[in-house]
Amino acid sequence: MTAAGPASSPATEAEHTDDAHRLMLSGRYLRLLLLSVLLGAPIAVACFFFVGLQHWLQHEVWTSLPAALGYEQAPWWWPLPALALAGLILAPIVSRFPGRGGHLPVDGLGGAPIGPRVLPGVVVAALATLPLGVVLGPEAPLMAVGSALALLALRRFRGASDPRTATLVATVGSTAAISTILGGPLVAALLVVEAAGLAGVRLAVLLLPCLAASAAGAVVFAALGTWTGLPTGGLALPAVPPAAPPDAGDFLWGVPLAALIACAVALTRRFGRRVGRWTCDRRTARRTGICAVAVGVCLSAYALITGRSPGEAALSGQETLGELAAQPGAWPVTALLALVVCKGLAWSISLGSLRGGPIFPALLLGAAAALACAALPGLGTAPALALGICAASTAITGLPLCSAVLTVLLLGADAHEQMPLVAITAVVAHLAATCVNGRARQSGEP
Repeated sequence: MTAAGPASSPATEAEHTDDAHRLMLSGRYLRLLLLSVLLGAPIAVACFFFVGLQHWLQHEVWTSLPAALGYEQAPWWWPLPALALAGLILAPIVSRFPGRGGHLPVDGLGGAPIGPRVLPGVVVAALATLPLGVVLGPEAPLMAVGSALALLALRRFRGASDPRTATLVATVGSTAAISTILGGPLVAALLVVEAAGLAGVRLAVLLLPCLAASAAGAVVFAALGTWTGLPTGGLALPAVPPAAPPDAGDFLWGVPLAALIACAVALTRRFGRRVGRWTCDRRTARRTGICAVAVGVCLSAYALITGRSPGEAALSGQETLGELAAQPGAWPVTALLALVVCKGLAWSISLGSLRGGPIFPALLLGAAAALACAALPGLGTAPALALGICAASTAITGLPLCSAVLTVLLLGADAHEQMPLVAITAVVAHLAATCVNGRARQSGEP
């Protein structure tokens, strides 16, 4: 988002509004809405098989293969060869493939829309490395798949050469793709709305095609999951702690804890930017491999410190977040703290060197940090889980409204009672992260 320019005159604003109204009622825009609905279905199919293949490979690497070798769970050293292999696979992609396998995750979910020429590198980088334990999520590669497929389809329609149309269609494709794993069209649409910073009729011009494509994609994605019986990999919490309305103690502890989590996430991202500058400076392939091995060391350290499976600290954290929310009492505080430190360091290195999405690991880290403090007098388990997820999401995305809605959807039936705490958490976390990021810019960091 950029700073607002000089205030427009009422006449200018009225002209813009009239232009937007005429655009929404034009035949060209209505054809775009139809194209958005038609795009949602094939993009959802592509995302379904992308996510399904990723989860199957992940299960084979971290569950089936250790069991075949006689281990009840992946041994402590398992991440070392797995991440070394990920580095070997990714090194030539980031140095030779068009698009370098996608943008660095430390730069967020966005980046310029990618074309079909860049798509193979993004898909190979994601499917070949994320299942090996890279501490990143699938959301950024999915958005790349959606935008590339949308731009590919646009080539068959008139107006494909118009940059504004291409940008809008790419955004529609990305939104349809990300909605498949972020709880449906609502969160994805809010993400677009808040990130775009638009208002009024101009907002509707962008929002309507995104909603249409996301809704169509969500229907197809859910239908494929029911028909095939395969896991769809969506971000969800199968169970959450018993409902407990937040009281004064939850707010007294929650406000500073939300600020602390947001600052920690923002500082971790700053470290990731330094890693990114180091890997992209020179000898990118070699340094990418070194970073992948360093991630493996962090994951093995977690297993050695806690005696638990390194898989809990590896990967995006979707499954571990579900286990943590369902049985928070089964996790000792020492294990939660070790998870925050070891996975947090692995995540920061991954942000600046590997390929994937930044959001999912942040949600687990925020939840683990908050639940480690749930034993504090007056802080409940359910409020801690809510504020941890919301604070981390707000800090990594910079989108407080979208993060609050995502947290509410994840909590399900318990969300109503946690809404006041979630709302104040989003505000506090956004201010804290903005403060950290502002100081970074003042010191000359990008």
